[in-house]
Amino acid sequence: MIHKISKTDNEWKKELTTEAYNICRKKDTERPFTGIYCDCKDNGIYRCTCCGLELFSSETKFESGTGWPSFFKPATEEIIGEKEDVSYGMKRIEVVCSKCQSHLGHLFDDGPKPTGLRFCINSAALMLERR
Repeated sequence: MIHKISKTDNEWKKELTTEAYNICRKKDTERPFTGIYCDCKDNGIYRCTCCGLELFSSETKFESGTGWPSFFKPATEEIIGEKEDVSYGMKRIEVVCSKCQSHLGHLFDDGPKPTGLRFCINSAALMLERR
């Protein structure tokens, strides 16, 4: 079971960069091909920028050609929350960190085997612990 954390908007603003705050707390999206992990091939664990929860392994990262880091599965099922997102006239699945409810990106069903899933994640929502 994941222990959830809750902070005020002002607390998040003080702890995060402007970019991370706008993406993780205000559901913004970084421009494609601009994030630091878009083309990253380093081995390690990708953690939530806001709370440090382990989200994805570099072993599940793949090149999707979309301009955002993409993974075919999370570290564990319970670490990712899903919410319906109908913004911008689209119907998508928003993915959030189960511990702090930070916006991470979106989930699509056009990923590679074995899951067929693509977790399309903003680099600013991640921090890589290299191994």
